[in-house]
Amino acid sequence: MHPVEVSIPSFRSEGSNAEKGYTVFKIEVLMCGRQHTVEKRYSEFYALHKMLKKIIKPPEIPSKHVRNWVPKVLDQRRHGLELYLQTILMENEVLPKIFLDFLNIRHFPSLPKTESCGSFETESEESSKLTHQPALLFLRDPYLLPSTNDTFSNMVIEGVIRGIFYPDFQPR
Repeated sequence: MHPVEVSIPSFRSEGSNAEKGYTVFKIEVLMCGRQHTVEKRYSEFYALHKMLKKIIKPPEIPSKHVRNWVPKVLDQRRHGLELYLQTILMENEVLPKIFLDFLNIRHFPSLPKTESCGSFETESEESSKLTHQPALLFLRDPYLLPSTNDTFSNMVIEGVIRGIFYPDFQPR
């Protein structure tokens, strides 16, 4: 499966009636742990479908004409468009650029789909957490205000300066 997941959780109707109005579908795109939303009209899905037919064999798209604007009918169209996008993702090893542009994906990994963005199936939550521990803890910034009797902060500053400017220096 691709590192991209799509869903169409909702839609809204724009305009006052079926003759002058249209429906906007909210597409949620999840890629490599980052989610963004794209809103598209059916006409944009249909234009995508026509362009994809020149490149790949896309699945069937839901009917262009809807008899009425009953929410149940529009929800069926929403579900059909969601399946349409998900089928394109599942059936194509390489996703066409026009499809990625449609979903507003600008940087898509070119690795095979099983290697893209790491393997989510094999990586556990524990292994993805950082495991480093702080080496030194300062109660104040030793570089800004070293006290006159604090030899430790001077030792740190001296060590940093020697490490940067005299990397071959050997202490006695």
